[in-house]
Amino acid sequence: MNEKRRPLKTRELELAKRLARWLSSKTITPNQISLFSLFFAAMAGICLLALPTAIGADRWVLPLFSAVFIQGRLLCNLLDGMVAVEGGKQTRSGELFNDIPDRFADAIILVAAGYAISLVSWGGALGWCVALLAVMTAYIRTLAVSVGAPMNFQGPMAKPHRMALLTAACLFTAGESLLGSQHYALLIVLLLMLAGCIVTVYRRIMAVYHYLENQHDA
Repeated sequence: MNEKRRPLKTRELELAKRLARWLSSKTITPNQISLFSLFFAAMAGICLLALPTAIGADRWVLPLFSAVFIQGRLLCNLLDGMVAVEGGKQTRSGELFNDIPDRFADAIILVAAGYAISLVSWGGALGWCVALLAVMTAYIRTLAVSVGAPMNFQGPMAKPHRMALLTAACLFTAGESLLGSQHYALLIVLLLMLAGCIVTVYRRIMAVYHYLENQHDA
């Protein structure tokens, strides 16, 4: 297995393999798939930003669509790598397209989720904090490789964990809207992400530190 690739069980699903093979047979490039993930992130962000002023059915439809778009973003993240590696379409610039759109997608979705919270006045600030920490987890991962340490995808709040939690929060928010209650799910999940990202940043930093110190001692 390529140690630079995030270990994903979904990569072994037959449906994912078939879709990757189909895309590989077309003129679509992995880099285009990576960029298309930004479209899904933007759509998820628009739905979340519109939530505080939504009325009627939009109050549950918007978070439901957000969940779908978040999963669309993750599907692009899955398929770009599969088309590149399994489909034999790797490019020299692939690492740039694999990583940079992810950072923008994270920020778009997480910041929008913060502004979607109407229960508190500091929801937007919370979203920005979580987005910054999310980018930091990726920065430390790539920094580790640049100084010779192994690629580190450990959590507890790596990208798949963040997006899974946020998808669940959107689904719960849709349920809250149908029941006519306040939207607590997004607030709770972003607070969990904040704590989890802090732990993830610490764990990744310490992993790099111990690796480098042990290399020096050896």
